[in-house]
Amino acid sequence: MQKRFSGVVVPMITPLKKDFTVDVDAVAVIMKRFAQYGIHPLVLGTTGESSSVDEKESLRFVEAAVKAKSPGQCVYAGLVGNQVAELIKRGNQFIELGADVVVATLPSYYILTPDQMVTFYTQLADNVKGPVMMYNIKATTQMSIPLDVVAKLSNHPNIWGLKDSERDADRMKACIEAYMERADFAYFCGWGAQSFGSLQLGADGVVPSTGNIVPELYGKLMDAAKVGDWKTTQHYQELTDKVGAVYQKDRTLGESLASLKVLMNHEGICGTTMMPPLTELTAERNQQIIDSFEALKKELK
Repeated sequence: MQKRFSGVVVPMITPLKKDFTVDVDAVAVIMKRFAQYGIHPLVLGTTGESSSVDEKESLRFVEAAVKAKSPGQCVYAGLVGNQVAELIKRGNQFIELGADVVVATLPSYYILTPDQMVTFYTQLADNVKGPVMMYNIKATTQMSIPLDVVAKLSNHPNIWGLKDSERDADRMKACIEAYMERADFAYFCGWGAQSFGSLQLGADGVVPSTGNIVPELYGKLMDAAKVGDWKTTQHYQELTDKVGAVYQKDRTLGESLASLKVLMNHEGICGTTMMPPLTELTAERNQQIIDSFEALKKELK
């Protein structure tokens, strides 16, 4: 079943200049790389340091991504924050700039009840003049959107899907089974290590941060999944897992994002600047990451 939103959606890093402004030239380079392999961008997601990017630079980022997109590419724009009116405003700004859909996490300063979660997403979907997707990421919000809340919200005419990064295999399977036959609601697996597993079960798409550095592997992974070649799909899952380990293993989330930018800088794509409060790594650690990646490269075929 072809749904409005599907495929590989890579949560793009936010390329920054030394003055902490978005490097729009690097955005265009990354967009072109993604397009070569049929990949869509999620700008201002967790990988994109969304909670640290101000309004002006967020708008510049979305505008640059939309300007650089190729035919068939969808721009997913992340919404992160605690002020609902501001999120609605920002969502509409993103849609007006040409984003195809906004992807919103729960406001996370307060722990919300299930009813409050329903109210939040309903307010957002009622007032944003373009498609809305839910984004469940317990690692940063400290909350999990209950499956009955997802089910209720899936019937809202302007809520088009769920990006779920929670590492819960039973939850993933239940979501896929619930929505795989729903033309109006898509399930995206945001748990990179389960890209193969989720697609084999019937997920509509995957959202792997490792696609920033090896988009070609995810293009091949998805091509194999589309024709049911699960042996090849699993092969590319194993390769991408190895790449992910280079910059993620034994690191905090913030450190892994800095490490990912080191690899992208090594490939000549963008700089290594991080948005405060996150920081760059030491030169010694940078070199260790680069050496590990270079040692792995011969396997990446």
